[in-house]
Amino acid sequence: MRLRHFLLVGLLTLGCGGLVAQQAPTVKPAARSAAAQAAKPSLEISPPREMDSVRFGILGDTGTGDRRQYEVGAQMTKAMQIFPFEFVIMLGDNIYGSERPQDFVRKFEKPYGGILSQKIPFYASLGNHDDPTQRYYKPFNMNGERFYTFKKGDARFFALDSNYMDQPQLKWIEEQLSRANDRWKIAFFHHPLYSSGERHGSEVDLRTRLEPLFVKYGVDIVFAGHEHFYERVVPQKGIYYFTQGGSAKLREGNIRVNSALTAKGYDTDNVFMVAELGKDSMQFQVVSRTGRRVDSGSLPLMPEPKQAEDKSRSQ
Repeated sequence: MRLRHFLLVGLLTLGCGGLVAQQAPTVKPAARSAAAQAAKPSLEISPPREMDSVRFGILGDTGTGDRRQYEVGAQMTKAMQIFPFEFVIMLGDNIYGSERPQDFVRKFEKPYGGILSQKIPFYASLGNHDDPTQRYYKPFNMNGERFYTFKKGDARFFALDSNYMDQPQLKWIEEQLSRANDRWKIAFFHHPLYSSGERHGSEVDLRTRLEPLFVKYGVDIVFAGHEHFYERVVPQKGIYYFTQGGSAKLREGNIRVNSALTAKGYDTDNVFMVAELGKDSMQFQVVSRTGRRVDSGSLPLMPEPKQAEDKSRSQ
């Protein structure tokens, strides 16, 4: 009797031990959070959506030569593996401070060396901190001109000098826009026509000169820098405006709270931007220095203004 009792107790003890061994271990919330962070990709970026789209990168206010510029450059170089952009536009303030040959190396060639090594061209515009002689620096592809235009696929780009918006430049802009019949018309320059920045804000005088031409001839998108943050502006008169002046400099907390102009703003870290011009829309992504995607979206191609549409039909 005692033997049977001993065997029964032993079997029950072993059975309970087996049940306990099969239970899932308890994971603390902090451990789960750490595991989720570890699984999160270090670069949040998506590949292009269309086969024959025009793909490019956007940088603004870059040429500091400091750690933040190099970190943005490293993330942008990694992004090429997922989103293979074909060229990069620069929104001015390309080189801060001295502009000796070694400065161009430290403030441009080294931070973006991984991109340049892939033969990706950069197209620069001049900012208020830039010496106008930058237009002779070959890797900026300005060909000695303060303002110029180039074509990529179904898109035409207009690089302007917003430091000196004189009559010869305005005449050139109207001539070039009036003859352009490309699907996409993109203007880029340094000073933003619309901005929620507390430091600078909208360049109203420049806007009164340029916006009538942009509206008349159907410019689709305008990129500017100068403000050391990122802002996507609510569309104005059928035009999409972006301020992207935070690729090395940063003016933290400088976007006005509850501004009616801001569709999306980010002023807490440095960023770069990539975009894709498709048949009927532009896809864009904005990525921070740490690889976090802070804005993205799809913007439909706006209808051509009537005058430009009639001109296009007659050709």
